[in-house]
Amino acid sequence: MGLLKKNIFGQYLFIKKWIIRILGTISHQRYQGFNELKIEGSDILRELPQTNVLFISNHQTYFADVVAMFHVFNAALSGRDDTLKNVGYLWKPKLNLYYVAAKETMKAGLLPKIFAYAGSISIERTWRASGRDVNRQVKMSDISNIKKALDDGWVITFPQGTTTPFKPIRKGTAHIIKHYQPIVVPIVIDGFRRAFDKKGIRVKKKNILQSIEIKAPLEVDYDNESIEQIVEKIEYAIEQHPSFLKVIPQEELMENERLNKQRNW
Repeated sequence: MGLLKKNIFGQYLFIKKWIIRILGTISHQRYQGFNELKIEGSDILRELPQTNVLFISNHQTYFADVVAMFHVFNAALSGRDDTLKNVGYLWKPKLNLYYVAAKETMKAGLLPKIFAYAGSISIERTWRASGRDVNRQVKMSDISNIKKALDDGWVITFPQGTTTPFKPIRKGTAHIIKHYQPIVVPIVIDGFRRAFDKKGIRVKKKNILQSIEIKAPLEVDYDNESIEQIVEKIEYAIEQHPSFLKVIPQEELMENERLNKQRNW
């Protein structure tokens, strides 16, 4: 790889590779050390095409979820089955892996800007800005950037647009699925909220079992299913449909409520 080679967003691939290597090495112990990460579905990742794959996931912290997925994806593509043993898989990371994030989050300090260089598609949220509810038009340049990333590789998105559990699915994700017709791979995560602070940078508690379950691609009838039907499919696929509230332990619901009150305060 040439030192001056850039990706579709004008980022130097040499720099991006070293950011992923360094941040991955530093963060490895968070998932394979004082905390444990249970992984399911590594084999599914190896069967996917190189481009036009959209991962949809629930969300628990700003950064720890995404970093864990970068680990899991690269480990799986290096032949590891549901394990992060031997961090050498980061030597040749997947460079056409992107994730959707709020622009204001990715500009809030030096570390988020470094994270952004590793693969962020930074978008302006239409419903929330600077801690306040807003109502603004979708920027077509944001949608165009997601399309560019899908054409180039894999994209991770969090269709609820928030780390608060069981919030509604944003219809924008369903529109992207219906219009661009990517392969849609659901991911369900757990344990990150208990292990890390809201940003996912500070370790809040050790010896927490975290989990990432990669499910088989969704069957989507792009031509005939409505936006509402796709939204409902997403809710069930990432286990954020209201019916899943019934199977969550009461103590976890109380902890989620406590964290939400802290955020609102």
